[in-house]
Amino acid sequence: MDVVEARAAAPGASHNASQDDAQNGTQGLAVELAGVRVAFPAPDRRDGTFVAVDKADLSVADGEFVAIVGPTGCGKSTLLNAAAGLLVPAAGRVSIYGEPLAGLNRKAGYLFQAEALFPWKTALENVAIGLEVAGAPTVEAEAKAQRWLSRVGLSAFAGRYPHMLSGGQRKRVGLAQVLIRDPRILLMDEPFGPLDAQTRQIMGNLLLELWSADRKAVMFVTHDLEEAIALADRVVIMSAGPASRIIGEWKVALPRPRDIAEIRLDPAFHALHREIWSKLRDEVAKGYAQTEGVQTEGVQTEGAA
Repeated sequence: MDVVEARAAAPGASHNASQDDAQNGTQGLAVELAGVRVAFPAPDRRDGTFVAVDKADLSVADGEFVAIVGPTGCGKSTLLNAAAGLLVPAAGRVSIYGEPLAGLNRKAGYLFQAEALFPWKTALENVAIGLEVAGAPTVEAEAKAQRWLSRVGLSAFAGRYPHMLSGGQRKRVGLAQVLIRDPRILLMDEPFGPLDAQTRQIMGNLLLELWSADRKAVMFVTHDLEEAIALADRVVIMSAGPASRIIGEWKVALPRPRDIAEIRLDPAFHALHREIWSKLRDEVAKGYAQTEGVQTEGVQTEGAA
């Protein structure tokens, strides 16, 4: 759904990513989050505020594919929502192509984990609707939608309704629905999470094929570290919450074009996975321990009552 509507180096080279950014300055940055703090009202907390993300710094270059990984509930989606303009940071700044973000990010398309297809519209109509809302004539919008359905391998399914499509096919329609508006930035929040392993690989390869054609800036949130490495130019990890922040980033120096299944057989892939996981593992354990603590506290309170 359009927002308007709704680094891998060899092991040991990860610390050079921030140095490279400093040398290059902010030129060519599609997205820049600087010192971002996002907080929500929380009446059950002493100060009445829950800080989801704090002092978060992240930049995404034009044409760069960045994957964001972290424990459950660490604020990955919060960062995407800040970049989309759906959340206003309590502190820090969000810049889009060098300009402060005010309101919705009209240069971004957002693909959510949940489907955003209208059940009463066909695949063709679902893909075309974004252009129609923007004022394009229906004939023109549907002609372009048909071309996009062809690009995602669904030209023969244009007349089918969402309930007549498989999960993978609906994800393809959703991807075409976002890309038809030609956003310069693509925000993706665990878009392939609900899919089975084989379909996820197919969708990953399709995404890489489409991305390589026009090299949009991508922020891709996932819980799957293997998926992150296979897709991205750079992987960043977040700490366990609350007040999560970015605590590491690795360049992915694996060759392109990539096949999701084949790249996982590369020894460099496994070496990078081991390095990142050694850092991420501790944060996942912290997040799990915090969740268990909250659950235990709730049970004790219930019993006392």
